Amino acid sequence: MEFDVATLAQRAGLSVDTLRYYQGLGLLDPPRREGRTAVYDSGHLERLERIRTLAERGFSLKAIASLLEAGDASESDRRLLEAVTHEGTARTFSTDELAARLGVPASLISSVERAGLAEGQLGPEGRPAYSDDDIRVAGGALKLLEYGFPLTKLLVIAVKHDRSVRRVVDQAIDLFDDHVRKPRRDGESDPDAVARAFREMLPIVTALVAHHFQRLLVNRALKRLEKKGDESALARAVRETSRRRIGFRWS
Repeated sequence: MEFDVATLAQRAGLSVDTLRYYQGLGLLDPPRREGRTAVYDSGHLERLERIRTLAERGFSLKAIASLLEAGDASESDRRLLEAVTHEGTARTFSTDELAARLGVPASLISSVERAGLAEGQLGPEGRPAYSDDDIRVAGGALKLLEYGFPLTKLLVIAVKHDRSVRRVVDQAIDLFDDHVRKPRRDGESDPDAVARAFREMLPIVTALVAHHFQRLLVNRALKRLEKKGDESALARAVRETSRRRIGFRWS
């Protein structure tokens, strides 16, 4: 069975723009070309139906791409992907709705998305969708601007941090694969045990990283004040930082 782009979109219950958006993300294979006409087949329709099913279960764009790429992955892989990407059934907001709630132009959110610093889950129309947690985090980021930080310089730092964190995260995933997901004697991993280990380890690792960043930031800032010889500012900073440390839950 073959379709043109309009017919495929209609059969899938999506807009043509959404289909092209999927193709741009690599979620949907490009069509066959017959002259200037794009021709889709039943395989494209099945792919779109699977994307919709995964999106309705709350999988993010990146997770859907991983699941589609995995294809006939092992049960352990599928369980782990579900544990990694489970986000519940909380309400979500589009890019425009996120911008409205934050009181900023939608173009600002789009620029942050393009920089790779915002990554929503896949919404019902195939566009990024954000949660209440995303809104709270973004609101905190905007709070920094109220203290006079220039947006462009903050984005430069954020991009540098993002790139370095991605490298560390990839190495951490390799460790998890090598030492937690290692197969049993029968050559298979225990899917439930792997998923449970991930769920238990994620908050611990998150707290470790946040604690380390906060401790490093505070200590290095205090050392700069000490070098400048500003005793009153140093004493005041020590008092403030000792009272306002972030608390962490380790389990």
